[in-house]
Amino acid sequence: MTIFLALLIAAAPSPAPEGMLWIPAGEYTLGTNADDVWPNERPEYRAKVDGFWMDEHEVTNAEFRKFVEATGYKTTAERPPTMEEIMAQVPPGTPPPPEEALVAASMVFVSPPPGTTQEEWRNWWAWVEGADWQHPEGPESSIEGKDDHPVVHVSFFDAQAYAEWAGKRLPTEAEWEAAARGGLKEKRFPWGDETPKDAEPRANIWQGVFPGMNTETDGYFRTAPVEKFAANGYGLYDMAGNVWEWCSDWYRADTHETLAKAETTPENPKGPDKSFDPDEPYAQKHVIKGGSFLCHVSYCESYRSSARRGQTPDTSMSHLGFRCVKDAKE
Repeated sequence: MTIFLALLIAAAPSPAPEGMLWIPAGEYTLGTNADDVWPNERPEYRAKVDGFWMDEHEVTNAEFRKFVEATGYKTTAERPPTMEEIMAQVPPGTPPPPEEALVAASMVFVSPPPGTTQEEWRNWWAWVEGADWQHPEGPESSIEGKDDHPVVHVSFFDAQAYAEWAGKRLPTEAEWEAAARGGLKEKRFPWGDETPKDAEPRANIWQGVFPGMNTETDGYFRTAPVEKFAANGYGLYDMAGNVWEWCSDWYRADTHETLAKAETTPENPKGPDKSFDPDEPYAQKHVIKGGSFLCHVSYCESYRSSARRGQTPDTSMSHLGFRCVKDAKE
């Protein structure tokens, strides 16, 4: 344990909730002014964030199973979507999908054919009937022996339901990013500015050539057990890579611009009132952070602390999970 982490623990309110770590209050620099990032990450801005508790790792299969067994909850992926849900997210005039396509399913990463380029992303994603949190690659797969892996194929609604059951909530984007930085200021990654090398993995990300060849030098093709890689300065695991994590904020590509222009430093920003993604203007989205095992420097490098994307709340995928937070007063 570092001296910094020991001091942080000593300064935290007590008692500590089981499996959670204290993230101190402060004024944080979030976002980035770097040129080699996605435009939605710029510019950097300052925000005041109250102290809070955060799960030290992503919610695992074992933890999610306890929730399901206690409540009988069915995830979004386990329930067929309705035609209304599908059509609400596409431009007017879009032909409806065939009725037989409305099945319980989820998006699964599949190895693409040789020669697939990074622009051909549809070749490495498949809508798989029967894929869900218990069957991450499809109905013939299972999570046996993977109790300590992060749960995947959870929608925003599923993550929110778990958090409410656990007496917690999902983090705001500002909270998530402040926690991911682990006490470091304006660094590219949760551990600093050093680019991860295949021979010295710092997180569960893609090694080799994306998307056609993964050398698995970190030991994993898909998810890794939580706490497998070194924690950041706050003691949090997997704030880079492994699986993307849901945040409570609505997603807008220009959120950073708005916050940077504020006349006073925003306090505990909770995101915009509504979502807007210019690339998909009819889809309402929430922020996801942290990147996943599919991230590679040549493609998205979204294991950077400032990286952010938007995802529709009913989406579930084989590289999308979450962790929870809790207010100090609770």
